[in-house]
Amino acid sequence: MDLAWEAILAASTVFFLGAISPGPSLLMVIRNTIVGGRRRGVLCAVGHGIGFGLYAGVAIFGLIVLLEEAPQVFLGLQWIGIVLLLWYGWLMWMHVDDTQIGSLEGEAKGFLEGFSIAFFNPKIALFLVAVLAQVLESGMSLETKLIIGFIGMAIDMTWYILVAVFLTGTPLLDWLRSNGSVVNRITALVLWGFASTVMLGILSG
Repeated sequence: MDLAWEAILAASTVFFLGAISPGPSLLMVIRNTIVGGRRRGVLCAVGHGIGFGLYAGVAIFGLIVLLEEAPQVFLGLQWIGIVLLLWYGWLMWMHVDDTQIGSLEGEAKGFLEGFSIAFFNPKIALFLVAVLAQVLESGMSLETKLIIGFIGMAIDMTWYILVAVFLTGTPLLDWLRSNGSVVNRITALVLWGFASTVMLGILSG
């Protein structure tokens, strides 16, 4: 098996730094942990990891081609992402939560929120293109590409699972729950701000 270890190490390092950077994804995992406890937070993290992993796979095997050959498809994903961010922000600002702690419905919603915040996030696509364009080379083995994609998913999922697991049962989680309205509105503002930057980028482009 001919593996490009330098490319794997470089991609892994950037994936890790990207995962631990605070942003909408981190807030989404924290919120789901506050609302539904450890299980819902972990499922949100798993959903986010799968969404990120799918994007990584697409990026490795053709996202750059998609951006160049089918820009309207990518533009459609961007607008879907904007709508979702605005919608989630509105739900959080209004404190809308139609789930119960520990319920299957709540857990499923946590998974779907994690998945969609990753899969419909155009900045993740651009991040992956920027990273992978630097490490992928023509003639690189299929095994190397698969490992890079899997590592990206594993790092993303593991980081957010750790956030959900270690946050549960701590005084910090109790404080966040007692100040849930503040957390919700801060999260809403971050999501709206993020959506606005993406929208401005599209309109100015």
